[in-house]
Amino acid sequence: MELLYSVKPLAAILVSFFVVPIIFSARSENVREAWTFVAAILKFAIVLSMLPFVLKGGQIACTLAEVLPGLAIEFRVDAFGMLFALVSSSLWIVTSMYSIGYMRTLKEHGQTRYYACFALSLSATLGVAFAGNLLTLYLFYEMLSFATYPLVTHHQDREARSSGRKYITYILGASIGLVLPAMLVIYSQTGTFEFAPQGFMSGHFSQGAMAVLLLMFVFGFAKAGVMPFHSWLPAAMVAPTPVSALLHAVAVVKVGVFCVARVITGVFGTKMLADMGLGTLVCYVASFTIIVSSLIALSQDGLKRRLAFSTIGQLSYIILGVALLSPSGMTGGMLHIAMHAFGKITLFFCAGAIFAASGIKNISEMVGIGRRMPITMSAFLLGSLSVIGLPPLGGFISKWNLVIGTLESGQIFFLFVLLASSLLNAAYFLPISYKAFFCTDEEAMFEKKVDEVPTWCLVPLCITATCSVIFFFYPQPFLQLAKMTVSTIIGAPMP
Repeated sequence: MELLYSVKPLAAILVSFFVVPIIFSARSENVREAWTFVAAILKFAIVLSMLPFVLKGGQIACTLAEVLPGLAIEFRVDAFGMLFALVSSSLWIVTSMYSIGYMRTLKEHGQTRYYACFALSLSATLGVAFAGNLLTLYLFYEMLSFATYPLVTHHQDREARSSGRKYITYILGASIGLVLPAMLVIYSQTGTFEFAPQGFMSGHFSQGAMAVLLLMFVFGFAKAGVMPFHSWLPAAMVAPTPVSALLHAVAVVKVGVFCVARVITGVFGTKMLADMGLGTLVCYVASFTIIVSSLIALSQDGLKRRLAFSTIGQLSYIILGVALLSPSGMTGGMLHIAMHAFGKITLFFCAGAIFAASGIKNISEMVGIGRRMPITMSAFLLGSLSVIGLPPLGGFISKWNLVIGTLESGQIFFLFVLLASSLLNAAYFLPISYKAFFCTDEEAMFEKKVDEVPTWCLVPLCITATCSVIFFFYPQPFLQLAKMTVSTIIGAPMP
């Protein structure tokens, strides 16, 4: 492995940070939005410039500061971090475009604060993606919590403030109460926070202690939405739809599962977890979350709430895949970070478009809307099929690898969990599209005045829906990055 020292990781993180003062000082909304676009494109360009070196098997490192001897805030761009960075930085561009259309159409207040916090959130997200050790990971994880709080409470009414309190209580309470103590215990026994391909905890703890510490991380990273630390997520749906897209696809929840995956592979190590049978323990926790959240989603009439509970289950697909500890399972879990992101952000974009055009939030009121908004609802159908995991959508590729992973690990029970949850996914998504397009004139609830949203909203959802189709036929570079990560972990090349 070739290691290159460069400031590029730090530059990618700081681009959106440095644009915040410009956003606050901008006197025109055009200037504010233009700088948001410039920062998004520049961030993606920097990330993209590091991709060829990473695809060749190299890593890019940068040390920001040494806190204590042997303990530094440092960044290291490897294949897994690059996968996550590509997803978040590319989707920030389309989300910025969507935000302009959505916020202008609804004449939302506080747009300067909104764009500034959005930019800070993406800085924190890339900080997590490129974190070179557990300390750096934790610091940027917490930074993201504070950056997204004003977004959740954007409307500043009683419901928003209540949801914000719930959000910050769950996220900070779990991380400070569970993750931080686990980190201190680990450092006291190992003397390091540095990620390693097979972890660094072997020989330091008993099996029981390992199980407790592992669960402290799984539940403590509450952004991953593992039950019972999940209820902040539906509550946060009071935020504007672009924020919901940020929470569910671009940053927050993906940071949670990324942290869990990074700890499983880089702190505990897959070999040790397999020897102690602890991977199976996490699989059961994830499976419970997958099935229960899917059942709850069936009963939700609010479109964004149904999408929220869907997200909770889909996140645990990622955790399940990594915890299977099999090559295909880990590949599928990591790949699902990308495939779910593009599918789910499409669905949230569509939900926002429906609300902006008609004021409708509930599924029961959407009968016939496909006749008035055919482009939006066609994109919704594609996003749904991807999240369900049907061909020819990208979600099929990641779920197929998850299925193969259950067979490789000999865990047939989890195969049935995946199949059952996919049926539940279909049960809570497909009726929405069916009723939107196929209804009698008497059943249709929409008048002719309801029409498609402005181009600024429509183009992004078409882009992400199209990407979900493209990734079925060409899942690179996400698939290659996932396989490279797994190859490093298992110490053998992936086919």
